[in-house]
Amino acid sequence: QVQLVESGGGLVQPGGSLRLSCAASGSIFSIHYMRWYRQAPGKERELVADITSGGSTSYADSVKGRFTISRDNAKNTVYLQMNSLKPEDTAVYWCNVLVGTTSTSNGLYWGQGTQVTVSS
Repeated sequence: QVQLVESGGGLVQPGGSLRLSCAASGSIFSIHYMRWYRQAPGKERELVADITSGGSTSYADSVKGRFTISRDNAKNTVYLQMNSLKPEDTAVYWCNVLVGTTSTSNGLYWGQGTQVTVSS
């Protein structure tokens, strides 16, 4: 079994910054991609950022230039640095990780979600 534990959400003023963390633990043979999703009230869940096992990254157009995804492979942790936050960034954020549980088996796991609220 694999567990993902998120931290770092909260309330921040427009223009401020937050850093989200998501640590994976348990039966991990390898970690493939690591992603952050978010869902705002009344909207569908959207992919915010993605980082591959090789370190390649991609971002939603709405966060390009403001958010940075990174990973620490030694700690099995993915981060989302969010700068220049806007009210429209308000959402619940989830990490999503594709884990190799053995050399031939994979599992897709979700964090518990963390609330990010951008408001003055």
